[in-house]
Amino acid sequence: MAYYRRPGWFTKTIFNPTVAAMTRAGISVWGSRILRVKGRTSGEWRSAPVNLLKYEGKQYLVAPRGQTQWVRNMRVAQAGELLLGTKVEPFKAVEVTDSEKIPILRAYLKKWKAEVGVFFSGVSADSPEADLRRIAPDHPVFRIEEAPSAR
Repeated sequence: MAYYRRPGWFTKTIFNPTVAAMTRAGISVWGSRILRVKGRTSGEWRSAPVNLLKYEGKQYLVAPRGQTQWVRNMRVAQAGELLLGTKVEPFKAVEVTDSEKIPILRAYLKKWKAEVGVFFSGVSADSPEADLRRIAPDHPVFRIEEAPSAR
């Protein structure tokens, strides 16, 4: 069964809307961005606050809650936009394999464990590689690449 942790009342009603409002105003909260991705069936833009991880010169989106709607949409669209204030960055998304995720998950947990650590089954940035490998399938990761320019 696919791993998914539904957001609680506080997250849905207070935390995410507050972070989203600040991010839309141009204030990044711990690396926050607004992710926009087209819905897999409707084709309409959907948005969610996300943490943009910069690791070894590349950018990644990690899904701490697992198989979320934005993950399912991203797998179909393979592209989206990241917003910070009025700045809109279109991108192409490439899903990272489970074996490639290990150092990315470690970096993500090092930076955001206080915020999202509860979703990682007791695994932390200091956990052995075997523990990270065990949870890797539960947490989709996408590498963000520059979108080809329209000509």
